[in-house]
Amino acid sequence: MTNVAQFDPKAFLRNLTKQPGVYQMYDSEGGILYVGKAKNLKNRVSSYFRASGLSAKTEALVKRIAHIEVTIAPSEAEALVLEHNLIKAQKPPFNILLRDDKSYPYIFLSEGERHPRLSFHRGAKKKKGQYFGPYPSAGAVRETLNFLQKTFGVRQCENSVYRNRTRPCLLFQIGRCSGPCVDRISDDDYARDLEHTALFLNGKSDTLHKKLVGQMEAAAEDLAYEKAAVFRDRISALRQVQANQIIEAGHSNYDVIACVREAALACIHVLFVRQGKVIGSKSYFPKDKLDNDEGEVLSAFLAHFYLGGSSMDVPKNIILSHKIDDEHALVEAIKKIAEKNVNITTAVRTYKASWLAMGLEAARQNLRSHLNNKQTLLQRYETLQEILALDEIPMRMECFDISHSSGELTVASCVVFDQNGARKSDYRRFNIEGITKGDDYAAMEQAIQRRYTRLQKEAQRLPDLLLIDGGKGQLSKAKAVLQELGVDEIEIVGVAKGTTRKAGFETLIRTDGSELSLGSDNPGLHLIQQIRDEAHRFAVTGHKQRRDKKRKTSTLENIPGIGPKRRRELLKHFGGLQEVMAASVEELAKVPNLSKKMAQEVYSTLHSE
Repeated sequence: MTNVAQFDPKAFLRNLTKQPGVYQMYDSEGGILYVGKAKNLKNRVSSYFRASGLSAKTEALVKRIAHIEVTIAPSEAEALVLEHNLIKAQKPPFNILLRDDKSYPYIFLSEGERHPRLSFHRGAKKKKGQYFGPYPSAGAVRETLNFLQKTFGVRQCENSVYRNRTRPCLLFQIGRCSGPCVDRISDDDYARDLEHTALFLNGKSDTLHKKLVGQMEAAAEDLAYEKAAVFRDRISALRQVQANQIIEAGHSNYDVIACVREAALACIHVLFVRQGKVIGSKSYFPKDKLDNDEGEVLSAFLAHFYLGGSSMDVPKNIILSHKIDDEHALVEAIKKIAEKNVNITTAVRTYKASWLAMGLEAARQNLRSHLNNKQTLLQRYETLQEILALDEIPMRMECFDISHSSGELTVASCVVFDQNGARKSDYRRFNIEGITKGDDYAAMEQAIQRRYTRLQKEAQRLPDLLLIDGGKGQLSKAKAVLQELGVDEIEIVGVAKGTTRKAGFETLIRTDGSELSLGSDNPGLHLIQQIRDEAHRFAVTGHKQRRDKKRKTSTLENIPGIGPKRRRELLKHFGGLQEVMAASVEELAKVPNLSKKMAQEVYSTLHSE
């Protein structure tokens, strides 16, 4: 095998086909590095060897390539299936990998028995009967089985127990089983309860509700009040579970898949919607060593998720948070492997948009929890101490950022992290006033001065490390303010965005002017990115709140002599603020309790802004 330096990409690409297929990259020792698929092999593989524009992680991959093998496929969809199989078999280190490969659980209702049984099922569907699901977790199955046991009383015991009972068990005595093993229920009534159970599991709650109401009324007419009470209780239980349903809309099956990236990590959250109900969800944290964007991460994830054979059944509809380039190939591959036609979309409205928003928020929260894991945090803090050559691990860090709209309504944020991650109770925002519009240096100077003047007055703890989102100018302002306040024990570091302004290319600037660039996979850099991103989020949120508050404040409130009563009269007379602003002085004077002089004042104020 040739070494890395001897690999000649130009010679290799010269004869490479433009057909669809799969490419496998190997290192000098013959170890697999990466497996990819392409609609056009020549174009795709050539992209790895262009002169510029590669991410740092892709460059690291390319430097290790000693050999590339390609396999031609009849179509892009066939290439996608082959790529998935190779990744699963070879587990290349630079591919996005998923650890969780378990099959998903179902609820199984047996057939061919006098009294069929409900049970938990995972694995191949070899038994004769109905399978309901799949469910996202064993907990979701057990919760549903528990509800069904309390509501309908269908047996869930093992067949060996059922066949050997001579008297009712404890579940019968507490009202959780109808006792078919000892003939405490007729076969007709048991069949009815089975029908109700199946209707519920199939998502036909409306049909089930109508049947229960009808049977309750029929029992009441026959004066069978105890039987009617049983149906009444079932109706009540059904209403309660419907009221507790997270989202219920439509009757179709969907997978809603949202992806969020932060601090070089990604989280994919899947909402499982069956018969219009969100029956559960699950988060995945795929390993991505190439800094792919959300669409690329989703594309790799979907191939694993739907072509692996052990994933959940593929629904007819898949909603994604980001567009993927190989959507057509994925649809064709799913059709070939799962024998199902699927519809993939990112453009959704109404309740589907609500599901997608839920998925995105869950992905954000779960990713932050993952980032704030104590073990992960400790590793990042230790790495940060090492790269900044600090005497001790920085156990309290603060970061500032500035947000405004063309210089208007400037807000500065200060976020605080300690050994447990984000310390939100210590976050602060500063409404910046009295500076030239758009002067971020002055805004940063004012925010830091206000923050540390107060900390000193109140004798509160100062941070070990201060991060400034900005370059040398911002850093020098922060240094000057702290020197003026006599604070010299805080380590200050500027976090400047690289020329591409993408995560992973930041430059750290020390107060002595030295600069430090870290690898995009450095845990210490990930911690800095996380804190910087949180400061940015907090500043932007504060600015938006301030801007929205100004927009909601009526212009009429700024007019002397116009109190709440006159404002109501003006708005009532004209129908809205826009109509008031369009009115002439004569029209304004016709408003009750508004003199000609006051009308002139209103007109002048409104039209002087």
